[in-house]
Amino acid sequence: MTQKSATTRILQLVLWAALALLVLGGSIIVFRDTDAPRVALLPEGQYVTVAAPLHLTVSDLGSGLKSVDVVATQNGREIPLLHKELEKAHAFEAELVLPQEIKEGSLEIRVKARDASLYPFGQAGTAILSRTYTVDLTPPRVDLETIQNNVNQGGACLVVYAISEEPGKTGVSVGSHFFPGFRMKSGKYACLFTFPWDMEPAQFKPVLMAADKAGNERSRSVPVNAIPRRFRSDNINLSDSFLDDKMPQFQSNFPGISRPIDIFLKVNSELRVQNRALLEQLGRQTATEPLWRGAFLRLPNAAPRAGFADARDYYYQGRKVDHQTHLGVDLASLQAAPVPAANDGVVIETGFIGIYGNAVVLDHGMGLQTLYAHLSQIDVQKGDSVKKGHTLGRTGATGMAGGDHLHFGVIISGVPVNPVEWWDQHWINDNFMGKLGSK
Repeated sequence: MTQKSATTRILQLVLWAALALLVLGGSIIVFRDTDAPRVALLPEGQYVTVAAPLHLTVSDLGSGLKSVDVVATQNGREIPLLHKELEKAHAFEAELVLPQEIKEGSLEIRVKARDASLYPFGQAGTAILSRTYTVDLTPPRVDLETIQNNVNQGGACLVVYAISEEPGKTGVSVGSHFFPGFRMKSGKYACLFTFPWDMEPAQFKPVLMAADKAGNERSRSVPVNAIPRRFRSDNINLSDSFLDDKMPQFQSNFPGISRPIDIFLKVNSELRVQNRALLEQLGRQTATEPLWRGAFLRLPNAAPRAGFADARDYYYQGRKVDHQTHLGVDLASLQAAPVPAANDGVVIETGFIGIYGNAVVLDHGMGLQTLYAHLSQIDVQKGDSVKKGHTLGRTGATGMAGGDHLHFGVIISGVPVNPVEWWDQHWINDNFMGKLGSK
């Protein structure tokens, strides 16, 4: 082969290599993103309203987003909701507010998102989402059936009402607390709520609300006769013998603390808050109808030792070190006395619950639950259905108990109330059974 032909051959190889690199590079550019953008539109349900915006999320992890367009179509008319040109952003979110010109009825929302890909000619990088909703602009009507409602501070109240359509959410708000309403067999709704022990009577203004599935909401005040109550105060002296006996069971909760009094202060505040949070969480695990009937049982032959909402000041070596509120009733009987279920219900929690020691929680439906604490023995399991009087366990001194007794608590949707009311059949007849009737 001559030198000239060899040179020509080398040039040809170089040109072919350059062309191959060019084709390869172009292919990488063209084929590097063949996935269309991802589009999500909330809500996914059937109903929407002009009061609640739609939430749009678009993402593209390849070449990035180029544009997003949203159009609403109703009765053959297109209404632009959004046009956004993007500079290869990998994510985009927007709240889509329906204009006031939207009417009740069927509505189609169409989302078109494009990314910056080139294959094939950008068509692979186009995503289209179409969703049909029903526009509902009318809030539900709410009619109260119980007009006269007497409620004690620290006590409970029941309201019965009717709603013009099936709600997405309904119940009574009291300050920061929300108490859900439940549909009865008659189609009416009933809500069990409280007058919190720590709320001033002037601030007790319960509000009944109902929101339909589109989010349209109607609310009205609940007429109540709020009866104030004064609760007792108590001073508790902490002895070294009590601290030495009780605090080792909580050592693992606060491993960095060694002094018994310091452990006590952590348990009596931080652990108490955690235990209350658990009871609030359990309050949402409730049957939708009342499981209980009649007055609740009191621990037989038991003497009261502490009352509901007693304000407790704790002293150690003559100095006040803490303040808490006792949110139940302490009852002392014989040592290891059998503890009966106060009423029919379902066991929703058993085990060691911090300051309450070994405890059982029963659900009686509609947010109503009872707590049995400081037990030496537990004789039921989570999920058991029990009848009034069924033995749940034995009294004891576990947790923060200073001696053998039962801490009995009544809780409504996570908020403690005075148990004494629930032992009174006359009170139950006036405030609950008379309102529920055959509802």
